[in-house]
Amino acid sequence: MPIYSYQALKSGKEVVKGEVTASNIKDAREIIRKMGLVPTKINEFVDKSKNKANTISSLSLTEKIDFIQTLQILLSSGIPAVESLMFMEQEAAKQKIRDLSKTLKTQIMAGSTFADTLARYPQAFGYIFIGLVKAGEEAGELEKTLGRVKDLLTKQQNIKSKVIGTLIYPAFVIVLACIITLIMLMFVFPAFKEMFEQQEKQLPWITMTMINAGEFLKQFWYTIPLFIIAFAAFCYFMLNWKPAREFLDKTVLKIPLLNNLIMYSNYSNFMSVLSVSYDAGIPVVDCLHLGVITLTNSVLKNKMSGAILKVQQGLQVSQALKSTKIVPKMLLFMIATGEQSGRLGDMLEKGVNFLDRTLDGIIDTMTKMIEPMMLLVIGGIVLVMALALYLPLFQSYMS
Repeated sequence: MPIYSYQALKSGKEVVKGEVTASNIKDAREIIRKMGLVPTKINEFVDKSKNKANTISSLSLTEKIDFIQTLQILLSSGIPAVESLMFMEQEAAKQKIRDLSKTLKTQIMAGSTFADTLARYPQAFGYIFIGLVKAGEEAGELEKTLGRVKDLLTKQQNIKSKVIGTLIYPAFVIVLACIITLIMLMFVFPAFKEMFEQQEKQLPWITMTMINAGEFLKQFWYTIPLFIIAFAAFCYFMLNWKPAREFLDKTVLKIPLLNNLIMYSNYSNFMSVLSVSYDAGIPVVDCLHLGVITLTNSVLKNKMSGAILKVQQGLQVSQALKSTKIVPKMLLFMIATGEQSGRLGDMLEKGVNFLDRTLDGIIDTMTKMIEPMMLLVIGGIVLVMALALYLPLFQSYMS
């Protein structure tokens, strides 16, 4: 992606300069604004040597945690940033982190600050990490901020693991049920076909359906992988096509229990970022912008973005969030109490704990409900297969 050099205003008066990586000038302007700056001049900057250095691939959540944790330990031990990165360049376990450390070390040695260097790679670190590090560096507590970011990413990883862990069991059961059904259709029912035909009676419709489906799949077996590929492509398209994604996001919020899982996992990430960034000294509007980045549901993201506009117009955070009509009342009460008492940071932290406990309860409830639901699914499949196999035999015994 091209590099853009910019000139911007910080806090409405201080002029700052830097560079960002973006796909176009519009995205570059948006990135600069999310950094808490007001862009006044943006130009595309072409430098082959730097352009080559700016090719850093995105990091996984685990890789980010490893990178931040190691860097935070080294910095808190009194080792300068350049020497810390030099150590990571030589000793890091993963090649990607070694290459990343080398690139960052080179640019810091060339005169860039740590935060400005990170700002050139939003695709690798993300705007939340960049914004928090910038605030921490300006406040002179970079090590403390890195610790906050590490805890934040670890928490996000835990939430992700819990949600995925909850969904793995039903996914495994469904896949296993599909495999067993295919085996029954392709090998078991065709084997019974000749025996059923000897009865010289019309077979039940469910048995004929299973036999015909099995013969079709046995003859045209290649349609199975084609169907799997087509289904995967359809899901990918639906998740990445904006109108379809918005429709799916609206639909899941109407499904009981699943809507709570989606909402509270989003709320938890949002409030965690809000709490950490507020403690780092970032203005509350910028904290809200960083929090919105974590939201994965487009419906929640749009409503929260509307709340930010109201905060910018002078409305209190609690009132702006209340206007969305999607934020839990308990959370609104905590934020309002924090604003009135001047202890917003403490109440945001308590709100995060409240959301974590609620989310754990939702996941436990879903886990308990999934098991009987899966038993019903498996039982339904077994019932259909049993009826298809034994109804012709019952017909012969009854005649």
